Amino acid sequence: MTLCPELEIVEDFYDSAESDCIFQRLLQEQNWPDNRYTVAGRQFVLPRLQTWHADPGIYYSYSSNLLETSSWTPLLSSIREKVETFLNFPFNSVLVNLYRNGQDYVGWHADNEQEMGEQPFIASLTFGVERQFSFRHKKTPETGRIILRSGTLLIMQPDFQHHWLHSIPFDKNVTRERINLTFRKVIPSNSQ
Repeated sequence: MTLCPELEIVEDFYDSAESDCIFQRLLQEQNWPDNRYTVAGRQFVLPRLQTWHADPGIYYSYSSNLLETSSWTPLLSSIREKVETFLNFPFNSVLVNLYRNGQDYVGWHADNEQEMGEQPFIASLTFGVERQFSFRHKKTPETGRIILRSGTLLIMQPDFQHHWLHSIPFDKNVTRERINLTFRKVIPSNSQ
C-alpha cells in the first residue's frame, strides 16, 4: 500500500502473536531513562520515554541534545536483522520510543538532522496500541494520516524527510502503551 511516493506501509510485518510478545518484552526489558532534556539552557520534559541503541562509534543528537547510546539487546538485534533482510538495507541504530498513553506524543518534525546524511532512509515499527501517524507537506496544503497497528512496518523513503513533516499527535482517547522502533543509518561522527 503506497500512501504517497515517499511513504510505504507493510501491515502485519509481525503477526498479532509475535507483536504482542515483542511488545511485552520491550516494555519489560528496556531500561527507560529519565525523559528530561535541555534546549538553550532550559529544561523540558520529553512527552514520551526513549532509548537509543547503536553500533560502536555511532552518535545521534536532536535539538542539540546528544542521546546516550546503549548497545544492541538480543531482541533489538533480531528485529534489526529481519528489517534489514526485508529492505535489503543496513541500519546502524534504532531509536526506541515508549508512548505511555495518548498524552505522550511527538510534534511536527522531519528526521533530517545532519547525522542522518543527505538521504535519510528510515524504517519504523509499531508495537502495542494503534496510534495515528500524521503527515503534512512542507510547501503545499497536502496532509494525510494513517493508523499504525501493532506489527506494522512504515517505510520512509529519503525524499519523505525533504518534502514532509510528520507527527504522532496527542490523543486523549488512547489509554494504553505504544512502542515504536525507528531504524536509521547514522553517519559516523568521524565521517562528518
